[in-house]
Amino acid sequence: MRLKTPRIAPLTDSEMGPDVKEMIAGRFGDAPVFNVFRTLARAPKAYKRFMGWGGYILSKYNDLSERDRELVILRAGYNWKSGYEWAQHKRIGLGCGLTEEEIERIKAGPDAPGWSANDKVLLQATDELTSDAFITDETWAALSGFTDKQKMDLVMTVGQYTQVSMMLNSFGVPLDDDLTLDPDLEK
Repeated sequence: MRLKTPRIAPLTDSEMGPDVKEMIAGRFGDAPVFNVFRTLARAPKAYKRFMGWGGYILSKYNDLSERDRELVILRAGYNWKSGYEWAQHKRIGLGCGLTEEEIERIKAGPDAPGWSANDKVLLQATDELTSDAFITDETWAALSGFTDKQKMDLVMTVGQYTQVSMMLNSFGVPLDDDLTLDPDLEK
């Protein structure tokens, strides 16, 4: 984690007014509310818009498979050194078909041995987007096994999780109590 203490602290239950409680309850019900959402709720209008777009990225309307989506999200989070993002999506990725070994290998990137051609090109495209905001012609051609809609969703997913990583890192969102910081993302 880049910051040891939050710059913008997550709202505590006692700090949430009735409007914020209603907004959050509409999304989470009685489930625990993650620190990222408690932090974003300090800007309620932005929170609502953010949840709509983020909801699309994590929905069945995103044409990337859940596994491919999480592969891309984890690589983007790792590239942006977002300890919170990595910890949160590691558990999501495990639930979407990624193995512990694959998740560890995501850190090494597309050139690590053992990736399928599709995994490798998704990781390569993510690296290009997170370093230059552009997928090269060579990598775009290698994405030929994906539909145009899947390619669009790839770019939009990396874009969304670039934004999320920037917010998490800059606001200093602390890990939720049930998450563990990956030692490779301690700084």
